[in-house]
Order: sequence, then structure tokens, then C-alpha cells
Amino acid sequence: MKQLTVLLAAAVSMMAADLSSVKTIYVLRMSNSLDQFLALRLAHDEGLRVVTDPQKADAIFTDRLGANFEQQMKNLYTPPSKTQGKLGEDDEQTAVMQPLSHANGSVFLVDRASREVLWSLYLKPKGRSSDDMNHLAQKIVDELDKSRKAK
Repeated sequence: MKQLTVLLAAAVSMMAADLSSVKTIYVLRMSNSLDQFLALRLAHDEGLRVVTDPQKADAIFTDRLGANFEQQMKNLYTPPSKTQGKLGEDDEQTAVMQPLSHANGSVFLVDRASREVLWSLYLKPKGRSSDDMNHLAQKIVDELDKSRKAK
């Protein structure tokens, strides 16, 4: 039991160290406009800046992982090839298509360079109203702050 406690303390310490290096965050589009409320709440957080240029971000906030997330990262961070001057029809459709889903309560903070999940949280929203999303965003930022301050 004592070893488990030491391992958990070490994991929390490592996570806090990773989070301490995050200063700028790009927020990907999320279900029910959670991204807008999250950006609003993060912008008021001391020590963190929300950026609108994904190239300037240390980390990315998203509400889904998997193939769609990987495609978004590719679209944001893969430089266009010299032979590919403009988006082709297929590329444009890939960049625009978003799955239609409701917020499921999961959020992930992903390191831009390594693509490792630095932090995650599950908080089920009470509903899909603006007030519910705003309240959820505040809870997410509060929990992120707690994790960033953990030592």
C-alpha cells in the first residue's frame, strides 16, 4: 500500500511538472460550443494564454481523441507540400467535416509536440444549454488549476 501511495505521488508530481510547462493553449472546436466557453474561462486564468494561432500553442484542448483528432492535428501542423499549393477537394472536405455529437463530458489537454495527453477530465454536463456549458467550462478550468498547482 505504501508503494502505491509513493507511485501515485510520483505520477501527480510528473503530471504537474508537465502541466507547468504549458503556457499557451489552442482550443479545438468542441460539441455544444464548449470550446468558446472554455476559451473564455481559460483567458481569465493566470499563467495560461489562449492563442488563436495553433503554431503558437504548447498544448491543445479537445473533447475527443482518435482519427478525427489526428486529422485535425495533421491539418494544423503539417506544412503543405510544394506540389500542393491549395487544398484539393478531398482535403477540403476532410478539413471541414466534423462529427455531429453531443458533449460526452471528456476533455483532454494534449502536448502539441509529443501528442501525449498531459491531463484529462470527465465531467458530465447537466444539459446542453449555454449556462450548462459555461458552468462546465468553469469546472474544467478549476480542476486544471488544481492539477497545475499540485506538487
